[in-house]
Amino acid sequence: MARKKHEEEHENHERWLVSYADFITLLFAFFVVMYAISSVNEGKYRILSNSLGVAFSGLKPQAPAMKDPVDATHSIIPLPTAAPSRAADAAVKKERAQMTNIARELLKAMAPLISQGKVRVTQTNRGVSVEINASVLFAPGEAKLSEQSETALRAVAKVLTKVGNDIQVEGHTDNVPINTAMFPSNWELSAVRASSVVRLFLDSGIDEKRLVAMGHAANQPVASNDTPEGRLRNRRVQLMILSGLPETVTEVPVLPD
Repeated sequence: MARKKHEEEHENHERWLVSYADFITLLFAFFVVMYAISSVNEGKYRILSNSLGVAFSGLKPQAPAMKDPVDATHSIIPLPTAAPSRAADAAVKKERAQMTNIARELLKAMAPLISQGKVRVTQTNRGVSVEINASVLFAPGEAKLSEQSETALRAVAKVLTKVGNDIQVEGHTDNVPINTAMFPSNWELSAVRASSVVRLFLDSGIDEKRLVAMGHAANQPVASNDTPEGRLRNRRVQLMILSGLPETVTEVPVLPD
């Protein structure tokens, strides 16, 4: 009898790859879901859910429904510059309001001289300026404060002791030359006049660290020196109550020749 040949069945040694592939797929899906949960973007979450549904159910992908196109890219995390910008704007408004209050207090303190046109109070981005005609403060060619001027300046000092702003005191003259034993030129006259006002402020209780005295002679006129009226206006002492806001400085690079 012919012997029947029995073919032996070969064992499939690669069946583990099926289980391994299923495990890797599930692990990938797990991490994708975890990533989607951690995201605050609702649009991306919908897209991910749709993709997973397609992968495991064989359905055709559907476009995510969005009521508002902005929702797909909206983030609940605020921009980092928003809060500092609002804080900076609030600081600017507060400082400007304080400078306006200082200007109003100075207007009250110097009201009689302002009505006579001998004092001007103005407010700029740099601060509050008080321009006092020299005829109110000094005798011609002198740098000693008169009794009337001391009364007015002490009223100003009373206002300035309530705030902490720095104060610049600037002396100005007309272009008429002076040559005396005490004042060889208008430089000395303008500087000593500014120093006399600073000395009165120190005696009135203002911290010396806040004060600066400067003499400009006739180099910064506010009127023409060709008329007596113009020269009278140029002989002045200017108080500058400086704003606490930083001044804007534009830097320009200097290139070598």
